[in-house]
Amino acid sequence: MRKLALALALSFVFAAAVLAQGAPTTPVFMASGDIKWVDLDPTGAPGVKIADMWGDHTKGAFGSFVKFPAGFMTPLHTHTNAFKIVVISGTFLQTPEGKSEMRLGPGSYELQPAGPYKHTTGCAAGADCVFFTQADGKFDLLPVAAPKK
Repeated sequence: MRKLALALALSFVFAAAVLAQGAPTTPVFMASGDIKWVDLDPTGAPGVKIADMWGDHTKGAFGSFVKFPAGFMTPLHTHTNAFKIVVISGTFLQTPEGKSEMRLGPGSYELQPAGPYKHTTGCAAGADCVFFTQADGKFDLLPVAAPKK
C-alpha cells in the first residue's frame, strides 16, 4: 500500500510539472543523483535544501523538491503564493495558527493557501523529510510577529 501511495504521489508530481510547463516537445529525464540541491533561503536553517525541477523558486512559478532535516520547524509565517505539496518521505508537519498539528506521511497531499494563512511547517524527529512543491509564483516565507503582551 505504501509503495502504491508513493507511486501515485510521484505520478501527481510529474503530471503537475508537465501541465504547468505546457506540453513538452522533448522528454526530460533526471536521475536522483543528478538533482542539484541548494540552500533554501530565506529560512536560514542549516540543512534545508531545495532543487528546482522547473522554473526558478526565487523568481516565479516553479516545481521543486524540498528537504527538511529531521526535527526542523519554522516560526509562524505566511506566504504570498499558494503551494501544492506532495510528501515523498518522512513525516511533514504543519500547524495552522490556533489549530492542531497535521502529520502527513509519504503519499500525502496538501494545498497550502496564500495570504493570511498563518502556520508553522516542519519535519518530525527521526527521519528527514522530502516533499515536492509547486507554486504559481516565487517562494517566500513571511514571519508573523509574535503578539505583544
